[in-house]
Formats: sequence, C-alpha cells, structure tokens
Amino acid sequence: MALNDDKREAVLQAALILFSDRGFHGVAVPEIAARAGVGAGTIYRHFESKEAIVNALYQRWKGSLSATLMGEFPFTKPARAQVEHVVDRLFDFAKKQPQALKFLEAHHHAPYLDVQSKALEARLTEPVRAFFEQHGRVTRKAQPELLFGILWGGVMGVVRASWEGYLALDHVVIRQTKEAIWDALRRSES
Repeated sequence: MALNDDKREAVLQAALILFSDRGFHGVAVPEIAARAGVGAGTIYRHFESKEAIVNALYQRWKGSLSATLMGEFPFTKPARAQVEHVVDRLFDFAKKQPQALKFLEAHHHAPYLDVQSKALEARLTEPVRAFFEQHGRVTRKAQPELLFGILWGGVMGVVRASWEGYLALDHVVIRQTKEAIWDALRRSES
C-alpha cells in the first residue's frame, strides 16, 4: 500500500508543477505520467480522469492555504491586526508554496472544478463575509466581496511581481503592502 501511496503522491507532485506552469488544458495525462515516473495506467488506478487529479490538488492546497491563513488567527485583536495577519500569512504561503499558490490562482473558479471543490471555496469565503460585516464600522462601506477582492488582489499583485522578478518579498515590501491594503480597506476619517 505504501508503494501505491508513493505513486499517487508522485502523480500529484508532477501534476502540480505541470498545471501551475502550463494550466489544465496545456497538460496531457501522459505528460503527468512521464514526469511522475509512472505509466499512464497507474494514473488511472488512482484517478478517474485529469479533472479528478486537478480537483484532488485543488482541495489539498485550498485546505492548506485556509489552514495557513486561519492558524493562530487573532480573533480578539482589532480589524487592522486581523487584516495584517491574513496578509502576512498569505505572503508566507507564497514564499513556502509558490507552485501551490500559482496552481490555486490559475484554477480558481475553473469550470472543471467539481462539487466538492466549489463547496470548499464557498465554505472558505464565509469567514471573509463575516469579518467585513463584523468590522463594518472601521472598514469602508462596500460589499464584503469587493473588500476581500482589494485585499486578495493587492497581495497577489505583489506576489506576481515577485515571481516576475520586479519585487523582492522582503520585510519592507510586506510592511508597505500591509499599510496600502489597510489604507484601501479602512473607513476614511472624514
């Protein structure tokens, strides 16, 4: 059984690299098999289809990202500290798991995600909605999805710039990003 688990894991690791670099439609199952060092038949013993592979990866890494963002979450701290926690954790994930984050970004809301993957995404967005509703007196008056889009898009824009070599994810860039995101999210004093 351990050998089968090793082969399944090899398939998932190979698929993660290929899907994050070339996208779902740019990768064929035989390419995954070749990179994993297994036969194509081995893949089909573990996964029903290429869609099943991408969904297994999506669920694994979306769960990992969620655990990273929510780990030691400062629920009792002010809204700004909570936003900064999410930004710090997202940058940490980007540094430690760049392939996984590239994969998640490339396959977010893809039509080939199954019911379980879509349900996982929906469960993970509920705390976001609750956060912005709870902190409505200190954050801008806007839809929670809009505010989260500003937060997520701000961080991911900086992460992408680092992937392309335009920025280094050092403490100065991270601090400036946190300040800019908080400025964009907070309710103005006027």
